[in-house]
Amino acid sequence: MNGRDLVRSMKAFGSVGAGQGLRTVRAAWRRRRADSSALPSRGAERARVPGTVREVEPAPGGGIVRFHRSELRILVAVNGAVFWGWDGASPEPSYALAGRCPEPDPRAVLEPDKDGGWRVVAERVTVAVSRHGAVEVRTPGGVTLRRDLPPRWWEPVEGGTARWMQRSEVAADARFFGLGGRASGPRLRAGTYRLWNTDPGHAFGPGDDPLAITMPVQLVVADAATHLAFHDTTWDGTVTLREGEEGAGSGHDLAGISELRMDGGPLRCWVIVGTPARVLLVWASLTGAPALPPAWALGHHHARWGFGSEQEVRRIVSGYQERGLPLDAVHLDIDHYDEHQVFTVDQERFPKLPLLAEELRQDGIRLVSIVDPAVKAAEGNAVYDGGTAQDAFVREASGRVVRGVVWPGETVFPDFTDARVRAWWAGLYEERLAQGFSGFWHDMNEPTSFTAFGESTLPRSARHALEGRGGDHREAHNVYALCMARAGYEGLRELAPERRPFVFSRSGWAGLQRYGGTWSGDVATGWPGLRASLSLVMGLGLCGVPYSGPDVGGFDGSPSPELYLRWFQLGSYLPLFRTHASLRAGRREPWEFGPEVLEHARVALLERRRLLPYFMTLAHLARRTGAPYVRPLWWSAPEDRALRDCEDAFLLGDALLVAPVLDPGADRRAVQLPRGRWYDTMTEQVYEGPGQALLDAPLSRIPVLARAGAVIPVRGGDGGLELEVWAPARGRTGGGLVVRDSGDGWDEPELERYVTRWAGQRVVVEHEAEDGTGEPAYPVRLRGAGRGRPTGCG
Repeated sequence: MNGRDLVRSMKAFGSVGAGQGLRTVRAAWRRRRADSSALPSRGAERARVPGTVREVEPAPGGGIVRFHRSELRILVAVNGAVFWGWDGASPEPSYALAGRCPEPDPRAVLEPDKDGGWRVVAERVTVAVSRHGAVEVRTPGGVTLRRDLPPRWWEPVEGGTARWMQRSEVAADARFFGLGGRASGPRLRAGTYRLWNTDPGHAFGPGDDPLAITMPVQLVVADAATHLAFHDTTWDGTVTLREGEEGAGSGHDLAGISELRMDGGPLRCWVIVGTPARVLLVWASLTGAPALPPAWALGHHHARWGFGSEQEVRRIVSGYQERGLPLDAVHLDIDHYDEHQVFTVDQERFPKLPLLAEELRQDGIRLVSIVDPAVKAAEGNAVYDGGTAQDAFVREASGRVVRGVVWPGETVFPDFTDARVRAWWAGLYEERLAQGFSGFWHDMNEPTSFTAFGESTLPRSARHALEGRGGDHREAHNVYALCMARAGYEGLRELAPERRPFVFSRSGWAGLQRYGGTWSGDVATGWPGLRASLSLVMGLGLCGVPYSGPDVGGFDGSPSPELYLRWFQLGSYLPLFRTHASLRAGRREPWEFGPEVLEHARVALLERRRLLPYFMTLAHLARRTGAPYVRPLWWSAPEDRALRDCEDAFLLGDALLVAPVLDPGADRRAVQLPRGRWYDTMTEQVYEGPGQALLDAPLSRIPVLARAGAVIPVRGGDGGLELEVWAPARGRTGGGLVVRDSGDGWDEPELERYVTRWAGQRVVVEHEAEDGTGEPAYPVRLRGAGRGRPTGCG
């Protein structure tokens, strides 16, 4: 434990007290030593590689290749995803998979390859295995997308968990994305990235790593194709990346490198090949469709650590209402708890919380409650007593219950890897629903404990159920928050079956989208933090978690009016639009930054309200296809290298291109355009891509472009749905999708398709249906039809 941890443990928690804090720190040192002795000593290790091929055994979807010192199982699933596992590793059990492993593709064939190797040939991919154990993923045309060199294991001579290393090569032109939430992305440069969910202990920015939500999920984009590689192991590890370099001639390229080192767990991998849209579709079929948020969750959320009382909540809500600012949700942080204890309410400061919730609901505003996993270890505390009776808490290797320190003081931690414990915890949300809460925000669930055992989490020797298999925290740590999200989501499905649950979590792992979304943690206030916010949202979307957003304004400081406004404008186009700050930070209400910022923020809020039908449509498309709301510019053209290297703009669905202002003092900015015609949504000026356009970006707005031919569902002046149609280029057609859903129930709305085309001198909009085309059911507002030839592109 370093000095910062010591100060943090003693100063941050007034309920603990300085004397108790010092005793806690000393106890932490003792526990850390005990943890070291409780883990098995690795002792001498023996290195191992597969050796050479000895025999093969065909099987449905592929087969088994046996080497002298190892064996490799390869399976091509019916959805085109490729699985391989070493030394008997199979796809199940897995926390990432939404259900059973997909059926094998009966058309995939295992056959001999050159130089004594073997290959599995399928419709969309070929997997070749060399005689020494290298695994190549190739396109049907024979282009190598990824080459995994023979792995290496280090096994304790006396027995125990093996460490392993897998080095992979990708094309020289490839770019790396993903690995969960990374502040330095979305494109991941050369460096080492840790796979261990971590509370950094401070507000973070670019360069801070790891953060609260890491995943061994890489999306690799190259000229030949896009592929996703997922190494399904939950242990601690690192990924070292180095982009390749193209040489002056044939054979002179330097391949890109990915080196994965894991402290344990199975060596098993899934690879998906195709366009970005197809890759994310198959990934969602493996790991689960993203949960559909209720309609109100796509509006504006306001949170603050330090509301303090019902009166303060009412004052802030009145501030929004008196100024005509839309507000859809208010989040209550730990200060509304009784002594910071989860599933309680401070009756002195919030004496009529259900009444407050009902009054807000009548005004269209929902209350969202923070939920932390740490339980105050005190007899008489109902949650602690109930968990003790259920034997629900994580235990040390010695059998004693693990104790840490979080906001309530000394705490214990439920073992969410036990189905029985998840069921118990799920029932506790009944208290939250009775208090009037409509949504839930999981925090501190890496899990974090301020009594550090070398790190601010549980001891690695702590024991977990792991669905009956048993294991320690080294294996359970990264999926702890995922399992907590599952408990909350499934509990709400049962307690309030008529409503779609709203759960979002600070931490998680592959498959988190099944239960909700995330927010981009406690990002530092500053221009680098603003840039990191966009990186995190884009990176998480490419890992299959489409619903996320940052703390608008940053978590820890007092942003300048300009910084706050630019952050607010960016946030208004992200899935989770939430202002939030720490107890010690400056305020985040728009009127606190002066009348000019207030008016510009009002414009952003009203535009978000107008676009809610489009956000709802994107949410339904994400659930059906896995496609994120926020997409990189290369989404539909990954072969365009200029787009692959663009990190400061994004597509919102297929229809809009958003170019946030990420630097101080800027009133113009360059934007790299994908192919096609684009309209400035404010001026209707026309730009033609591919190319670069220089756009005005006054303080009042950020540049937003609409794709020619797009049909965008929006909220009209009367509150009804309208279609905003951007004229296609002459001789071209366009279109769009609409899902009409303004509630939070489970009714499946119809997906409506619209097409646009020129008919003589006018633009025609038609509704496509099974029985033909017809007139749109909604009012149509045509834009861009009167503009001339494109200008402004370089």
